[in-house]
Amino acid sequence: MVRTRSGEPCGVETFGDLLAEPGVREECVLRSQFGFMAFHGGGLEAATDVIAAAAAERADASYYAVLHPAGDPPHLPSTRFDPQHSELMTDFLDHVDVVVTVHGFGRRGLFSSMLLGGRNRDLARHMANHLEPRLPAYRVIADAEALPRDLAGMHPANPVNLPRNAGVQLELPPRVRGESPMWWDFEGDMCPHTETLIDALATAATTWPSLSVPAAG
Repeated sequence: MVRTRSGEPCGVETFGDLLAEPGVREECVLRSQFGFMAFHGGGLEAATDVIAAAAAERADASYYAVLHPAGDPPHLPSTRFDPQHSELMTDFLDHVDVVVTVHGFGRRGLFSSMLLGGRNRDLARHMANHLEPRLPAYRVIADAEALPRDLAGMHPANPVNLPRNAGVQLELPPRVRGESPMWWDFEGDMCPHTETLIDALATAATTWPSLSVPAAG
């Protein structure tokens, strides 16, 4: 059963159902064959769409997002985002070779960790090489065996694995998204950690070679 962000049951079961919900909308910009996605964006996983859009723009990469309304929107599992329900998502996934899907999470023991899941492990290691030196206050976990199973992004139906060469599921804790109490007094459009994250993601995208090999299985 699909539930809202607060855990309440809801009537949404498919991606088509979600797109029919009031206030839910898609964004898509096709540029290079490197893509950024944030299909839990808007009011669901805060700032994920902002980060994905900014990184894509700086890298001249492609971008797709599903923006949820504020309040208590449905939290459709990643594996239920079936592109057959969306022409925009289909066009995006057909266009890109690899993708980084940007997500937000918060879990005890991992509030200073960034998780790099998904089946393209070469891309995960490449991204870690750019994230670790730029954001030393965070633990970047790129070892697939060290990822929590439910956050590993290995299911074949997960959109991160649908492009030709699959991709990386990037799970971001609240602090690096500017959603931590440490930023409550910050005055500015975007906190320094988020700015640095976006720059690192854009650099990773622009330095990624055109050919990559997804993990088997």
